[in-house]
Amino acid sequence: MTRTRLLMGCVALCLLLLFLLASAPAHLVVRALAGTPVVADGLAGTVWQGRASRVRVATNAGVLHLGAVTWSLRPLSLLALSPTVRFSTRWGTQQVSGEATWRGAGEVLLNGVEARFDASLLRHVAPVALTGTLGAQIDTLHLRDTVPLEAAARFTWQQAGWDSPQGLLPLGSYAVDVRGAAPAPLTGSIVTLAGPLRAEGELQLQQRDYSIAILLTHDGAWDPLLQEALALLARPVAAGYDLRLGGSIPGPDR
Repeated sequence: MTRTRLLMGCVALCLLLLFLLASAPAHLVVRALAGTPVVADGLAGTVWQGRASRVRVATNAGVLHLGAVTWSLRPLSLLALSPTVRFSTRWGTQQVSGEATWRGAGEVLLNGVEARFDASLLRHVAPVALTGTLGAQIDTLHLRDTVPLEAAARFTWQQAGWDSPQGLLPLGSYAVDVRGAAPAPLTGSIVTLAGPLRAEGELQLQQRDYSIAILLTHDGAWDPLLQEALALLARPVAAGYDLRLGGSIPGPDR
């Protein structure tokens, strides 16, 4: 009987904690974000199910705007000690939605993520003026300390272009399908969907180390400015340009 009462008491305590979380105001999220590069304004609702009218993230290249954000927390996920949140963000034509599960310090599982944003946002990771629309369809992406452990996803770059000093150069539309699970390397097949500049190749990611091998060809005459830019990164071959890159993804402490 004592053991039964203890179990019932634990269940009651868990239900009480869930109730308190469900009724906690959303503005408590601001405290959780203190000391991070994330700033949220206009919070409403509860910690369980709420919204923010504007969210911004400070990066080395400036402020990244996420716009309006809504979220809902799955109650039973708390009992499993793996909080799961359904979220969506919108900033103009930029949209991201999906589900995130926290599995411990530095470990996140993303499921059913759909994303679309302007390619100009790549300036936050590379000093290159690019145009077009970037998209992502992520069935599964398992991260630990920002390192992908498992992935099943497609990433696209539609109507890609390079905003060169002499004007806009249209490139094409491209996709990369990424699959794999650790300890084997994650692999991605790069294909051309449309456009004059054709890219075919693959990428590999082993922990933080990556390698990229792409053959670039052109359906028509090469633009001299594009050739000059590619010559800085790729090796000329009979068919076009052989682009090979490699390196390591910076860790959280870098």
